[in-house]
Amino acid sequence: MSRHRFVSIEGHTEGMPVRMLIDGPPALEGATMAARRKAFVESHDWIRRALMLEPRGHAHMSGTLLYPPVSADADMSLLFIETSGCLPMCGHASIGSISFALEAGLVRPKSPGTVVVDVPAGKLHARYEMDGERVASVRFTNVPSFLLHRDVEIAHPHFGRLTLDIAYGGNFYPIVEVQPNFPGCEHFSPEQLLMWGRQLQQAVNETLDVVHPDDPAIRGIRHAMWTGAPISDDADARAVVIAGDSLIDRSPCGTGTSARVAQRYARGMLAQREAFRHQSLIGSCFTGRVESTTRLGNGLDAVFPSVEGRAWITGRAEYYVDDAQPYAHGFSLQEYAN
Repeated sequence: MSRHRFVSIEGHTEGMPVRMLIDGPPALEGATMAARRKAFVESHDWIRRALMLEPRGHAHMSGTLLYPPVSADADMSLLFIETSGCLPMCGHASIGSISFALEAGLVRPKSPGTVVVDVPAGKLHARYEMDGERVASVRFTNVPSFLLHRDVEIAHPHFGRLTLDIAYGGNFYPIVEVQPNFPGCEHFSPEQLLMWGRQLQQAVNETLDVVHPDDPAIRGIRHAMWTGAPISDDADARAVVIAGDSLIDRSPCGTGTSARVAQRYARGMLAQREAFRHQSLIGSCFTGRVESTTRLGNGLDAVFPSVEGRAWITGRAEYYVDDAQPYAHGFSLQEYAN
C-alpha cells in the first residue's frame, strides 16, 4: 500500500481553473522540459489522472507542476497537465502559474518585471505588472506559432462539409470560422459544441497527419476551436475551445489565442503589434498580438505571439492519493460511456 501527498495553489485564469502543484511533483530525468514531459508521461501519468480527474478534480480541470529552471537563463519550469493529457504548452495555465508563483514568493525573477519559463514546447518570456502585492496581469511571448494548413475540407458527422484552418500555438487547433454550414458558436449549447468538438478532432486525425515541422513528437489533434461573434463591444472575436473528450475552456485559451493570432496574421487579417481581443465562452478576454516574425526549419513562416491575461488565487489545498482507495488514480465518466 502506498500513500502520496500533494500540495497545490488553487486559482483561475479568466475563469479557467489552474491547480499548481508546489509539493509532491516527481523528480524527472532529462536535459529539457520536453524530455521531462516524456518521462512524466511514461512513468507518472497516474499523478495527472489522480489530480485532474474525479474524485479530486473534474471534467474541466487543468493544472501545472512547478519545477526549478532547467536552463541557465530561466526562472522556473512548468509541466502542464489536464484531463486530456500532459500538454507541450498551456497559455492560461502559464499566466496562472506565473501569477501564483510570484504572489506566493516561490520565484524571484533575475530581472524584475520579467519571468523566463522553461516549458516542453520551448521557452516562455513573460512580462508582468504588479498592483501592490498582487499580479495585475501577465503578458507572455509564446513559442513560434503558425498556420500549418488552410482551407481544409472535413466531413463532420453533424455539420457535413466544413472548411477549416489548422494552426499551431503550442498545441494544434482546427479553427472553424462562421460559414454556410456553421453559423457561429453563439447558436449552440456548450454541451453540443463539446460533442461536436470530439467528432471534429477525430475527423481531422482520420483525414490529415498533423505534425510540427520542427518537432515530430508534437503531432495530432487534441483540441477544436469553434468561433463566433463577440458578446460585447470590447472584443474582436469569440471562441469556444474544446480539449480532449471532456474539457470546455472557460478562458479564451492561451495556446488557442496564439494559434488564432498566427492564423489571422497569415491571412492578412491582423497587423504586427495590433491588439486582438479574444473572448471566451463566458465573456472573459485575452489580448493577443504578433510581437515578431520568424521562419521554421522547413521554410514555413511563423510568428512569436504574445498573450495577456489575468489570474487569481482562490486558495490552497492538500491532496492524498492512497493506492488502497477505490478510484485512487481518478476516473472520467467518458471511460464508462457505451
